Amino acid sequence: MAKSTKVPVTAAIRALRAARAKYEEKLYDYEERGGTRASSAALGVEEHCVIKTLILVREDRSPLCMLMHGDREVATGVLAKAIGAKKISAADPKAAEKHSGYRVGGTSPFGLRTKMPVYVEETILALPELYINGGKRGFLVCMSGAELERVCAPIAVRAAQPKA
Repeated sequence: MAKSTKVPVTAAIRALRAARAKYEEKLYDYEERGGTRASSAALGVEEHCVIKTLILVREDRSPLCMLMHGDREVATGVLAKAIGAKKISAADPKAAEKHSGYRVGGTSPFGLRTKMPVYVEETILALPELYINGGKRGFLVCMSGAELERVCAPIAVRAAQPKA
């Protein structure tokens, strides 16, 4: 159980409210470098249903957002080919925070500071229930894949690979 029971009103929550999204708020004790393994354990859900929000950059340093299952990694070469980029890599934490408006570990695809394309591993959209960051460390929102698609309008791609 989370230490604080007060739900934060983040840019993500404001965006979800504006879109009249159907979601549930889930607080948990954030674990530094715990990732989706820690959040899934804290909430008692499968790591596959906890969705990572990653800020990546193209070769020209323009940002993009990628949503991926917690138990998978992004095959950046496959993603680059799928979206017509030469190369894609992870944004450094400072750039990720600048582009997203969120601290690393609390990045949400809702209410992003910089306008950027949002891509999603296509199998995420079929999930009846998923957990995705609500804009703060230790705070996820639960919604369906269909609701994520309605609210966020991400571009579906296939770029998942097993964790190393």
